[in-house]
Amino acid sequence: MSKFGVSPEKEEALVKKMNELGVKESDLDEKFIRSGGPGGQNVNKVATCVQLKHLPTEITVKIQKDRTQGVNRFLARRSLLSKIEEQLSGKPTKEQLKIRKIQKQKKRRKRKTKIKLESGSST
Repeated sequence: MSKFGVSPEKEEALVKKMNELGVKESDLDEKFIRSGGPGGQNVNKVATCVQLKHLPTEITVKIQKDRTQGVNRFLARRSLLSKIEEQLSGKPTKEQLKIRKIQKQKKRRKRKTKIKLESGSST
């Protein structure tokens, strides 16, 4: 039986990653909070939002992406591990690279729009 409600392969990969980084379950402080937003009555009545804190590094993650608590627990651990890995290696994570790429695209679009507006108003 799966502990988090995900496939055994994903759970196994998570445990392997935790062992590689030296993160123990006893180092994690887990709190459950009522979620908000879409999800209907289930979300409003059940504490499905998960707040996970790694005590040695003081890194905190809060996840409420799914309607089920088990999946959110899994996602919180995965997110926490990526933050710990980034802190240890000093390299940006895939998520941060994606955010930077989007920011560059927005800047480029804004610049192009500004140039179009300036050239269009002078004629």
